[in-house]
Amino acid sequence: MGRQVKRALKYRFYPTPEQAAELSRTFACVRLVYNKALAEGPVRPDPRKR
Repeated sequence: MGRQVKRALKYRFYPTPEQAAELSRTFACVRLVYNKALAEGPVRPDPRKR
């Protein structure tokens, strides 16, 4: 088999002040949802339901 080459790219962007504010709000919401999901713990399926 042939050798597989892995590559990585780096991107950088410079948001406008409006875009930066929207990104900040979005990440705050994502962080809140993620932390609430962690606080609830793992979701286990009910073994009686099949």
